[in-house]
Amino acid sequence: MENYQESTFRDRPPTFGKDGNRVWLFPKLPKGKLYNIRRIIAWTLLIFFYLAPFLKISGEPLIFLNFLERKFVLFGNTFYPQDFHLLVLAVIALIVFIVLFTVIYGRIFCGWICPQTVFLEFLYRPIEHLIDGNPEQQQKLAQQEMDAIKALKRILKHGIYLCISFATILTFIAYVTGTAKLGEIIEGWPLQQFGILLGVLAFTGAHYFVFSWFREQVCTIVCPYGRLQGVMLDVNTILVAYDYKRGEPRGKGERGLKGDCINCYNCVDVCPTGIDIRNGTQLECINCTACIDACNSVMKRVKKPSGLIRFASEKSISEGQKIRFNARVIAYSLVLIALLTVITYLFTVRGDIETSINRSPGTMFQEYGADKYSNLYNLQMMNKTNFEMVIELKLLSPEGEIILMGDPLKVAKGEVANRDLLIVIKKENVKLSNSHLEIGIFENGKQIEKVSTTFVGPNSLDAKQ
Repeated sequence: MENYQESTFRDRPPTFGKDGNRVWLFPKLPKGKLYNIRRIIAWTLLIFFYLAPFLKISGEPLIFLNFLERKFVLFGNTFYPQDFHLLVLAVIALIVFIVLFTVIYGRIFCGWICPQTVFLEFLYRPIEHLIDGNPEQQQKLAQQEMDAIKALKRILKHGIYLCISFATILTFIAYVTGTAKLGEIIEGWPLQQFGILLGVLAFTGAHYFVFSWFREQVCTIVCPYGRLQGVMLDVNTILVAYDYKRGEPRGKGERGLKGDCINCYNCVDVCPTGIDIRNGTQLECINCTACIDACNSVMKRVKKPSGLIRFASEKSISEGQKIRFNARVIAYSLVLIALLTVITYLFTVRGDIETSINRSPGTMFQEYGADKYSNLYNLQMMNKTNFEMVIELKLLSPEGEIILMGDPLKVAKGEVANRDLLIVIKKENVKLSNSHLEIGIFENGKQIEKVSTTFVGPNSLDAKQ
């Protein structure tokens, strides 16, 4: 890190020098309670990402996103274009959730769950520390002339990076093609499907470039969410903050003459984006809490209270108070909970089938024998389950009969069945020219859906005649 001792606030991002060239960051790996929690979350997400396409529930992958066939599988539940409204609601809820969550809690998503952070800080960066050593050793290695040891370390590190990037892109492909199709694609390489191989290598190169060189600049230059956070935060937002009232003036000295901050720069040394949190909230801060762990360890050594850097709002620090969950925070949190509850409910109550029964266009009622009328209908049924369903139709109201044309109704998984059927009702039960019908959909004797339609009969005057 350069120019830590500047007394004035920086006028450029920490990853750019005065000459405009890239300043390479060599952050220390954090240690502490919050980092341990982040590591558990990160490795859980990484393991889930690499295994999800290969794990199966009821014969389907845990997650399968087949955009070409418009088939999506989430945790064993299959979704089709007929469920598009659920996707729209989920996207709207996600956008609202991100905005409200950021207004209240800042960029916790960036530091704890974002794939960029998870991959870089818990996969690529630890490998770099393992091969190149601690930050001081990394910096010395970067500045020295190329020799056999440096070349060996570079080849080993970047070789591992490329293998990880290649495996990651193959995993992405498994999400959209399925593991069986992925196996067929790989089996033909390099002589067959060479174009796909070139595409995979291109994406591998892009992934490798992001995590081996571009790194933290994704968060500060490319990511739109990082740019938007500035307009979403206010004095009540809870984020990683430095208690300047307690910490200033900085420097080692007697309590009361100096603040609690001893100017050790440990908070800067561990920052993955190279900022000094003591300068206040900054665009580059991803709320990763590395500075909190670093500062707390120093406060413990110098026998001062922890929390000099902590989760706080600007208002709570300026007023010297603890965080208070005011009416706005409570209201927004309730909205977030309500959104998640509604989306979860809509996904859980989604039916196994989706049925529409409509009268055939251009047809009218027909006499069916001496005492009955009939209407011709078109049935369309979508099976959203992962198994074949044998369906039975029953007229719930009014009393009548459903005559299905053709073989018994069997719908394979993921298929749409189209059939014609007759609904027959006694003349005495047809009171109106347009009667309301309720049809029950049964599977293994259990009603799984109810469909409404209309039945056309003669008007009341014609019926009397």
